[in-house]
Amino acid sequence: MQLLSISPILFPLLGLLINAFFGKRMSERLIGAIASIMVLASFAVSAYLFIRAGALPEAQRLLSVDLGIPWIQAGKLSVPFGFLIDPLSTTMMLIVTGVGGLIHIYSVGYMRGDARFQRFFVYLNLFIASMLVLVMADSFLLMFVGWELVGLCSYLLIGFWFSNLKNAEAGRKAFVVNRIGDVGFILGILLIFATFGTLTFSGVFGKVTAMSAVNSPVIVAITLLLFVGAVGKSAQIPLFVWLPDAMAGPTPVSALIHAATMVTAGIYMMTRAHVLYTAAPATQDVVAIVGALTALVGGSIALTQYDIKKVLAYSTVSQLGFMVAAAGLGAYVASIFHLAMHAFFKALLFLAAGSVIHGMEHLGHANGAHAVDPQDMRNMGGLRTKMPVTFVVYVIGALALAGVPPFSGFFSKDEIVVAALQHNPLVFGLLAVAAVFTALYVGRQLVMVFFGKARTGNAEHAAESSPVMTIPLIVLAVFAALAGFLNLPGVGTLGTWLAPAVGGYEPEALQIGVAGLFTLLALAALLGAWIVYRDAFAKAADADPLERFGGLYVFLKRAWFIDALYQSVVVKLFYAASSFLARVFDVGGIDGLVNGTAVLVRNTSGALRRIQNGLVRSYGLMMLFGVVVIVAYFLWSAAVH
Repeated sequence: MQLLSISPILFPLLGLLINAFFGKRMSERLIGAIASIMVLASFAVSAYLFIRAGALPEAQRLLSVDLGIPWIQAGKLSVPFGFLIDPLSTTMMLIVTGVGGLIHIYSVGYMRGDARFQRFFVYLNLFIASMLVLVMADSFLLMFVGWELVGLCSYLLIGFWFSNLKNAEAGRKAFVVNRIGDVGFILGILLIFATFGTLTFSGVFGKVTAMSAVNSPVIVAITLLLFVGAVGKSAQIPLFVWLPDAMAGPTPVSALIHAATMVTAGIYMMTRAHVLYTAAPATQDVVAIVGALTALVGGSIALTQYDIKKVLAYSTVSQLGFMVAAAGLGAYVASIFHLAMHAFFKALLFLAAGSVIHGMEHLGHANGAHAVDPQDMRNMGGLRTKMPVTFVVYVIGALALAGVPPFSGFFSKDEIVVAALQHNPLVFGLLAVAAVFTALYVGRQLVMVFFGKARTGNAEHAAESSPVMTIPLIVLAVFAALAGFLNLPGVGTLGTWLAPAVGGYEPEALQIGVAGLFTLLALAALLGAWIVYRDAFAKAADADPLERFGGLYVFLKRAWFIDALYQSVVVKLFYAASSFLARVFDVGGIDGLVNGTAVLVRNTSGALRRIQNGLVRSYGLMMLFGVVVIVAYFLWSAAVH
């Protein structure tokens, strides 16, 4: 049973080993098949564990798998190498392997002909295995191992096309920004051990429950430090700046990072550590406000972007804000529910955007069109007739993102805004504005990409992608359309399932007033986007209708100048300090000391070398001089005493 329980991790590891060692002698199709089959096998085992756990009584839906392998034994620190199988981990395992498996299949078509095809699927399998380690870990330390591994994979995959300097810089930026957040996470783990003497979830949470303390300074400090890690991984303000640049990698990587793996780690961590956060309401208030502000900021920036993937990237920032706000409100089921629904419709949107880019770039060029930026929505238009399957699935994903019923995003977002209305009016107001922004940028994107006339030769000659790419899109579209019924308000199927892992859960009844209000806001925003953009960019010189807002438009287009502030203050000061230390401390100090010592030894040895002249009379004279000096010393010493 232990081997079966950890096999979801072992399958993608086996896939990457096969492709790493034997991939050079295999065809692209076989490499992609092996990588995809291993992830689907992991999904099958995860589904089995999910079903098996569901057949057990609620109190028994927790399996701790201790492999009996000594890992860390150092003084009082004892950390077993074990994993946790429970409703929360199995739910995340299904999301990671299910969505990840579809992305693998899609990638076979998208990456066809790439010079590093083999390496790509090795990295992709490693990403899935790393995320599974994170969500299956039974201790904060093992979770941190998975946490860092997904950070490594993001660096490798975001900068996968590293021959382009911008891609390499994007990978480095993601790595560095996440390390900033990880400092907080590490300090939180150290404080947990110093306080509780253990790092296992059961040990820590049991002692927190026994404390029965609310807003204890040490618990507040621990939860804030852990949240700093979540701010980095789940792209909250002010550390969200890496995520929009993460789209520099291949589109399947964007889908994997934004939907099923890395960015969900922070939300999962806070949900797993809900016992700590429940004991620190002060921290929860901070988390809720940061999440709501992030939702607003991300949504507003997405309104002014032209890159089809960058719109979706800022959309991810905004939707992560909804999830974090829900966690801060104590609505952990709503947070995980939206995480799951977002995995479906955001993976769908990114992969569909990849289909658009593929049709614009590869097929458009093949049919003789001039080269244009295939990701700039101003170069598109009229693609609904050229790419009908991609158009239909994109509309489904967009409506789910906008929160239009009966699509999945409507149900998950509704639970979050209801929780905000009940607990924090400020958070509710921020999320309401963010929801309007969501529908606006979704409508703007749909109109610019799929409606009107083709604005370039690439759009005119674009064609539908191959079935290996469109079939995963159709599967994801089905889930994006229907998965919201998994936690239908008043029924709470998902909430009841997660209750043993996230505490008690009482399903919320559908509040018709709130649901109706947000539906009307979404529809009105979509209609507004249609009215504003249906005739926009008919000519290449046309300006964006939003430019009439002048400074506000520039402010949003420049992403609130947050990235520019980092570049001007943090990055430039860092480079200035580095340059000073390199010239003064390193070259002038350390190098000067080392080189000066070498010069001293060289000059001394040069002087001594002159004494070795090979003349006996010189040696005799030196011996005589030495005897005279010694005799003189003894005579002087005797006279003194």
